[in-house]
Amino acid sequence: MTFRRRRGQSSQALIEFALISPVLLLLLFGTVDIGRAIFYYDTLNHAAREGARTAVKAPFTLPTNASVLATVTTQLIGAPVTAPCPQGPITSATPPANAAWLYITEPNPPSTVETTPPMNAPGGEYPAVANGGCSAVKPATSNAPLQVTLRFNLILITPIVAQATANRILITAAAIYRTEY
Repeated sequence: MTFRRRRGQSSQALIEFALISPVLLLLLFGTVDIGRAIFYYDTLNHAAREGARTAVKAPFTLPTNASVLATVTTQLIGAPVTAPCPQGPITSATPPANAAWLYITEPNPPSTVETTPPMNAPGGEYPAVANGGCSAVKPATSNAPLQVTLRFNLILITPIVAQATANRILITAAAIYRTEY
């Protein structure tokens, strides 16, 4: 038995697919973008908690900004992490694309430079005066609370979603722990 198709049926299916495929692709890539945002949100929160644990625990040698940065970097595999001003201020500036900035500060840090801040650094860090746009460094002691904050700039891959969100999503994660030293 042979089937004969009418001449217009195969082109009708092609036209219907051409009309529906942009919507399907938008849904697919939008789902991928939402999945990436949720993944980075969860990963950043975990990295902030691990960084805070490193900043507050009392091993043989006290932790420093570099040890907290190393811990956070190992948690955020594939995303570069830098600490432009580790003791703040936490500015409204945007990190580079798909990268994070690390801050180790007192809880609820201000958005301006502090010349005489409360304790805002791990206990192994050396005191330092304010430098340019960075706050002064005052190491923590006596169970003082420290806050580890990560700001991440997620660049989206779906054009329509990217336009609706100014081509990025800024994700901020923070953890506050008391020092053990």
